[in-house]
Amino acid sequence: MINPKSTVRLLSMPILWMGIVQFSFGILSLFLFEDHISRLFFRPAIIMLSFSFLLSFYFRKEKIENVAFRDALIFATLTWFVTGILGALPIYSVTRVNFSDAVFESISALTTTGATVLSNLDTMPPSFLMYRQFLQWMGGLGVVIFVVAVLPMLNVGGMRLLKAETPGPIKDDKLSPRITKTAHYLWGVYLSITILCAISYYVAGMSLFDAIGHSFTTVSTGGFSTHDASMWYFESHSILMIANIFMLLGAINFGLHFRVFQRGAKGVKLYIQDEEARTFLLIVLFLGSVLGLYLYKTNTYPSLASSVSFALFHVVSFITSTGYGAADLGAWPAATALFLVFCAYLGGCSGSTAGGNKIIRDIITFKVIRREIQQLSHPRAVIPIRYQKKAVSSDVTNAIMAFMSLVVLTTVVFTLLLIMTGLDFWTSFTAVVACINVLGPGFGEVSSNFQPVSDIGIWLLNVAMILGRLEYFTVLAMLLPHFWKI
Repeated sequence: MINPKSTVRLLSMPILWMGIVQFSFGILSLFLFEDHISRLFFRPAIIMLSFSFLLSFYFRKEKIENVAFRDALIFATLTWFVTGILGALPIYSVTRVNFSDAVFESISALTTTGATVLSNLDTMPPSFLMYRQFLQWMGGLGVVIFVVAVLPMLNVGGMRLLKAETPGPIKDDKLSPRITKTAHYLWGVYLSITILCAISYYVAGMSLFDAIGHSFTTVSTGGFSTHDASMWYFESHSILMIANIFMLLGAINFGLHFRVFQRGAKGVKLYIQDEEARTFLLIVLFLGSVLGLYLYKTNTYPSLASSVSFALFHVVSFITSTGYGAADLGAWPAATALFLVFCAYLGGCSGSTAGGNKIIRDIITFKVIRREIQQLSHPRAVIPIRYQKKAVSSDVTNAIMAFMSLVVLTTVVFTLLLIMTGLDFWTSFTAVVACINVLGPGFGEVSSNFQPVSDIGIWLLNVAMILGRLEYFTVLAMLLPHFWKI
């Protein structure tokens, strides 16, 4: 039975957290950056903190441990909408965009999509820019934290929601017998990689402000920048290479990172032993090389080195769903746009901050297709699907094929809906690709930003971002009639 009172009490937690975050940036604005916008953070923060305490007090008799699994799914989904709307308040006040666009910017940040409606970033207050960067870092492990930290408090089994995101042998792979410790381990790895990224950027020539800000959005594979020119503001191939390394680290399973950290230098071989990580890195090298050679052969860049550098950076940026830019993609040959869209759909690894289909699904889908082809030649043969040398059960392969079907269906539906708002096909399609894969940049009319999209289109894309971030099943389950039956 669904218990709305318990769900409302639970929602006081993300409201409280957003209030704390915005109050903290008000303090940073007042004392560190001195950019005179602290009141724009303090006002909504005080309202959120007060409202959160009122909700907690009013529903204090509701026991969290009695919340059902369906309540947990509702809570997980509503949290993204609630925090997206609350996170938009400073954006609305500082930039003066309309509220729909402010919510889009906030949800894009929290879901680590990286699509933006803003321009002239270089002239904006530094505390606001850092707030925008921090929202992406905070949202980077958002779903994972809901699963391994919040839901176990609800007595529903925290790993169950991971079934859609990390199918196959990964879904039951815990780092600790206690699920809350797993959350701490993941955040420890996440924070460590972020610090290393910031140090690397600073050593490579970024200012301390830019190094910290870009480390937030690199490791979270978010893609927001503090400059309109994104990563090419710094005009450094060394910085592009550093970004490649940390985008890839953000797109590899954080549980795998933890095991590597545990073993030290000897643990590096685990990246090669893991089938998903190994395949992911090989795909990146292959696609980056192919695109680099193509750019060189078409005389897009004068040297092979610059061609490969720009190609590899954009392949990594798209496949990890980060969405950084370092070149005018409109000046590239037309075929490269579809090539990068293909990269976006491949996605990163399960259990990472990346979006897309996830490589584990791509691997198993390929193996299913290969088995069906082999079955034509040997109809009586029993050909098991194996991943990491273990047989994959039919329910996992069925779930993956269902997921792939949903990817196609939702892309088509949202593209048609956007076309109905007045956008052309290519703009609509790439905008949906950018949002449903939590990627960020699009092509056509949205190649620079998403300002050309109407308010109706913006809200459609808001839903697409949350649908992609929660990987379909969590949200779509609530659309089924039997979900709401007592």
